[in-house]
Amino acid sequence: MEHPVIHSKLPEVGTTIFTVMSQLALQHNAINLGQGFPDFNMNERLIQHVHEAMLTGQNQYTHMNGLPLLRERIANKVNQLYNATINPDTQITVTPGATYAIYTAFTTILQPGDEVIVFEPAYDSYIPNIIVNGAKPVIIPLQFPSYAIDWEEVKKKITAKTKAIIINSPHNPTGTVLSNNDLLQLQSIVNNTNIVVISDEVYEHLVYDGLQHESVLKYPELMQRSFVCFSFGKTYSCTGWKMGYCIAPEGLMSEFRKIHQYNAFSTNTPMQAGLAMMLEDATAYLSLSNSMQQKRDYLLLLMQATPFEPLACHGSFFQCYSYQHFSDENDAELAIRLTREVGVATIPASVFYTNHTDNKVLRFCFAKKEATLAEAAARLKQLF
Repeated sequence: MEHPVIHSKLPEVGTTIFTVMSQLALQHNAINLGQGFPDFNMNERLIQHVHEAMLTGQNQYTHMNGLPLLRERIANKVNQLYNATINPDTQITVTPGATYAIYTAFTTILQPGDEVIVFEPAYDSYIPNIIVNGAKPVIIPLQFPSYAIDWEEVKKKITAKTKAIIINSPHNPTGTVLSNNDLLQLQSIVNNTNIVVISDEVYEHLVYDGLQHESVLKYPELMQRSFVCFSFGKTYSCTGWKMGYCIAPEGLMSEFRKIHQYNAFSTNTPMQAGLAMMLEDATAYLSLSNSMQQKRDYLLLLMQATPFEPLACHGSFFQCYSYQHFSDENDAELAIRLTREVGVATIPASVFYTNHTDNKVLRFCFAKKEATLAEAAARLKQLF
């Protein structure tokens, strides 16, 4: 029997490195510091809130835009954190994860032939999202090893076809954060244009070393042209729930919801109810940076016993480490060898570049129990 022939919209896309490394980790009983998810339990109060919502019958479809109480509490939180006034009825949509929100934002605005500026290394969903919508990614490399944005290069790459710029802070995979000056530069560049900003802020509560998260929501001129995407999974250590939300001005959000209603339509009701209750207590997310910085610092301390050299990290679940001074292996080869020979899985940074730029860097996830990090470091020492 012959199968239908289709023309792939993503002909260059295969199995992701995250799946490959996770499978390899399972085969070799390796500690998985590759994928970005915690190996410790989430907040028990949130579990109880969701359980209560299920027991009290909150198990059917809720409003397409999200549970009204949850949207109200998101708006209150945004006002307290960023001094931004957001209408919960017209500017917030709850989504099945932030990656979904990013895809929906791209699908809302892109037409065939449009261009989108993307900074690499980049989270792996951005470029496929752009391509599947018939648009063209315009790649600008971040400056190694600081991974800073060259704003003069951004100005040079803008054309009449530029539809959007996507930013990510705190940044995956590098852990860098954008500054006030970065946001002002972006604001100046897009002023008096039709360029839309998509801001991936899933790690908003994971900023370290006394720095502040510079959300697009703090900049009214930027906010008026932006989709800003967030993740409950990162905030409450429940990445498997795939719960997030998007904030945008009313005109953009109206179009966003047209796409959303014919895709997911509605998002998990009892989890929304539990999250609404959880947002009553700000300490749960305001304390997250301190607790996760302790994990970053613990891994830094442990890694001093290895020849890996840390690159700057001021946010996210991840820290990149350089090995260029002790090995000529490409990063994918080393990542595979570490998994097989010492039982520690990481992610090679080259996979976050379309041209597979290899700066001899591996990404480590430190959102793990201390015992996990200690055992991983002990295994890494065996190699040297």
